[in-house]
This record gives sequence, structure tokens and C-alpha cells, in this order.
Amino acid sequence: MKAKTREMAAEHALTAREAAVKAAKAKEEADVTAREAAAVVLRLFDNDAELVSELLGVPAEELEREAKPVTAARAKEIIESLRARAERPRNTRARKPRADAAGAVSSTSGAPASVVTADGGRADAA
Repeated sequence: MKAKTREMAAEHALTAREAAVKAAKAKEEADVTAREAAAVVLRLFDNDAELVSELLGVPAEELEREAKPVTAARAKEIIESLRARAERPRNTRARKPRADAAGAVSSTSGAPASVVTADGGRADAA
């Protein structure tokens, strides 16, 4: 019983450590993304930290501090990728009709279908 408890505790410690490593990596990636985003938005707004600060509700000093470690080349690369994405036509998928809506439209009972009007009343659809 004692050996089993120790084994379970060791497994738990290992699992917790792996989770902590993953969380630290995710946090670092999020921090890098936030710094890059701050640099990009400042660059797009001609480094007007006060304006960006007002738009985002983030202190100007914090924005400038976050953006500082990002190189101009990296900011430019991100801006170019955003522009390329903005220029691409959006992919629109054809929507499939809902099963219940399709069934209601194609009803063959011979009776006119009821329609609910804007005021909540009912009207016959012809």
C-alpha cells in the first residue's frame, strides 16, 4: 500500500510538472503575441501611443514598454501578413438548410402554411 501511494504521488508530481511546463510555454507564446500586437498597432497608428492608448484602454507607457522588444522587421512582417489576409476574398461556405426548416417548407399536406407576423399575430402564407 505504501509503495502504491508513493507511485501515485510520483505520477501526480510528474503530471503537474508537465502541465506547468505547458502552461509556461503557452504564457510565453501569449506574451510574445501581445508584444508583437502592441508593436504592430503602434506602427499602424504612426507611433501615436496616446491615441492607441485611448482606443484600447491600455496605458500608453504599457503599450510602449510591450512594443519596445519587437524589431521593426518583425512588426513589418506581421503588418504585411495582415494586409495580405485583408486583401484575400473571404471564403463563404454554402449553408445547408436546417432539417426542420426544410421539412416545413416542403410540406405537402395541402393546407396553407402559417406565418408569424412581426406583431406576433399569425397570417396564412399563400
